[in-house]
Amino acid sequence: MFRRLKPYWTILCWLPLVSLVIIALAFPEQMGPDPAKWLVDQTGKWSLYTLFATLSLTPLRILTGHSGWIVWRRATGLAAAGYALSHFLSYTVILNQLDMTVILGDITKKPYVIVGFLALLLYVPLAITSTRGWQRRLKRQWQTLHKSIYLIAILVMLHYTWLKKVGFMETWPWCVLLLGLFGLRIYNKYYKNN
Repeated sequence: MFRRLKPYWTILCWLPLVSLVIIALAFPEQMGPDPAKWLVDQTGKWSLYTLFATLSLTPLRILTGHSGWIVWRRATGLAAAGYALSHFLSYTVILNQLDMTVILGDITKKPYVIVGFLALLLYVPLAITSTRGWQRRLKRQWQTLHKSIYLIAILVMLHYTWLKKVGFMETWPWCVLLLGLFGLRIYNKYYKNN
């Protein structure tokens, strides 16, 4: 069932980006008084949503006892990386119009931009090595490399928390969810069979 539904899941992962492009091109009045900021915010939100969807697939396998969820992991992870890239491009190209003075200043001085940029850089090798061919070539090292998704998640939460004016007061539900997802993995690996 999961394999049959995989193409539909992949389409579902990318539908929000398609809708954002349609709104930007055909209905720009829906983007509010600051369209560039709206686009940065929306791509950032979907980057967060797809990241958490990716991180949820293994816990769903653990909770349901059905390994089919893992079939969707590559498509979801690539969508998360794609939204992260869209977020970065919206910030650099649309919001800052490729003004390298502003962009480099932000990347070197603003903590929330620094951790966000680091998360994006960590996505690159994961996206490149997401194919079965790379999995065969890297063997055990592939799993080690792809565990950096956990570091990406921590960096994303720091980015999101530092970005918000009210900080942790607004982002704590996401932090609790992340701890829950991590905790379930740790419990399943180290304590369940003891």
